[in-house]
Amino acid sequence: MNDRQIKQLTSENPVATGRLRPTVWTALTALSIGITVSSCTPKSPDVATPPSDGAAPSATVPAADGKGSALSGAGATFPAPLYQRWFADYNKANPGTQISYQSVGSGAGVEQFLAGTVDFGATDAPLKPEERTKFKTKYGAEPIQVPMTGGSVVFAYNLDGVKDLKLSRAAYCGITTGAIKKWNDPEIAKANPGAKLPDSAIQFVHRSDGSGTTFQFTNHLKVACPTWTAGVNKSISWPQGMTGAKGNEGVSAQIKQTPNAIGYVEYSYAKQTDMPMAEIENKSGKLIAPTPAAGEAAFVGEKVPADLALLVPDSANPNAYPISGLTWLLLYPQSKDAAKQTALKSVVEWALTTGKATATELGYVPLEDSLVAKVKAELSKVK
Repeated sequence: MNDRQIKQLTSENPVATGRLRPTVWTALTALSIGITVSSCTPKSPDVATPPSDGAAPSATVPAADGKGSALSGAGATFPAPLYQRWFADYNKANPGTQISYQSVGSGAGVEQFLAGTVDFGATDAPLKPEERTKFKTKYGAEPIQVPMTGGSVVFAYNLDGVKDLKLSRAAYCGITTGAIKKWNDPEIAKANPGAKLPDSAIQFVHRSDGSGTTFQFTNHLKVACPTWTAGVNKSISWPQGMTGAKGNEGVSAQIKQTPNAIGYVEYSYAKQTDMPMAEIENKSGKLIAPTPAAGEAAFVGEKVPADLALLVPDSANPNAYPISGLTWLLLYPQSKDAAKQTALKSVVEWALTTGKATATELGYVPLEDSLVAKVKAELSKVK
């Protein structure tokens, strides 16, 4: 990409402006939303053999003292709009630090983290015991996993003439299992009196890649839907006839271009692309619209485990949106490149404090102060 093309794209870049126009979003989708402060090949932060200083990308802007840090990360698409905004804003205040983030999905993010081809990974699903074991075997230490923000997984849809879709538990469970096949099914109709529901097949769109969003979504379905049998994972086998797409951005694009479609995406993607989102029934039997406040309510009063891997598959809070979860960064405990580790810790602390307002602006749930304190304690282990 030449300088003129970059200038044309970034003139409406949501990272820089805080807006995600549909036309720009399409361009970002085509680029796998990998455009951040710099576009560089990930460098290995292997504990034993970290990347050499000579491998730093040429796009790095040096600090005043002639030193700079170029950090690369990859993983979850769920928080990608927020991470890209955070990293751009941090770079403006700290031009010596460049952060490139590739939105490739939680599954790929964990793989790259374990392989040591990035400086940090990102996932919406906590590390599995076998993944922790693999890391410890390779690096001789425990991985560090810190939550960064919370958010909700929503049912975004494309249904002509229906602006305020409401879905009971029986309805959305039936849609996701394939038991409910048409929009005018009685289970959907009874919660939407007066709505012009078409006698058309439901086009369900799901993630085709290894996805923490899928993990969060299926973690809820397992608890909320008695007929759900596909399990909980970053990748599952969906019923035949459903459509798969890569990344939250891919699912969003597929829903927008497919009449009578519905699928699951992170709230911010639906919000920024102006897609309608269904109200769904929570554990208390209340229909709840997905909002940041309703997502935040899902975490109120929940006890955070020692490894910070808090999961709330189906909050009992009557004001909570029921499909809400955290997303985590994966960090290496040691590296020969002390400057990178110092820069990375600074970025994380800045995001969780100064960056809170941006999280709220984009529709995410900032971590409460007590959890931020726990994250800072974990960061002290990064050397």
